[in-house]
Amino acid sequence: MLGSILVGKQPLVTVTPDTDVSRIAELLYQHRIGAVLVIEGKAIVGLVSERDICRCMHTHGKAVLDARASDLMTAPVITASPRTSICDAMSIMTDRRFRHLPVVENGELLGLVSIGDLVKRRIEDAEAEAESLKHYIAS
Repeated sequence: MLGSILVGKQPLVTVTPDTDVSRIAELLYQHRIGAVLVIEGKAIVGLVSERDICRCMHTHGKAVLDARASDLMTAPVITASPRTSICDAMSIMTDRRFRHLPVVENGELLGLVSIGDLVKRRIEDAEAEAESLKHYIAS
């Protein structure tokens, strides 16, 4: 379940719709993350990823650094519940071709998971299952 992946993750980095793209790039670098959520009040209004910045740099050049989050964010943002399975989340992300999925419950933002988080958990689960099977066979 996605809720279990959020335990121990670094604090969520968010921006407002008016945040400059240059500041967003700085945050992505500082926190070693691939995306930030764009929040207005308590509502998720968009998401800005490295891909969004690269796409806009290709079409608008250096001027993108003076743009605001609202100018290039992906919206609306698809969200998931903390009870969403890892396999379901991976399917959503693969089918829709994005790499970050906010986790929301009762309108409250709980966190953001990346495809990397999900792959890491799937590998950990597979390794634990293999180890368990080894112990079962050996006993």
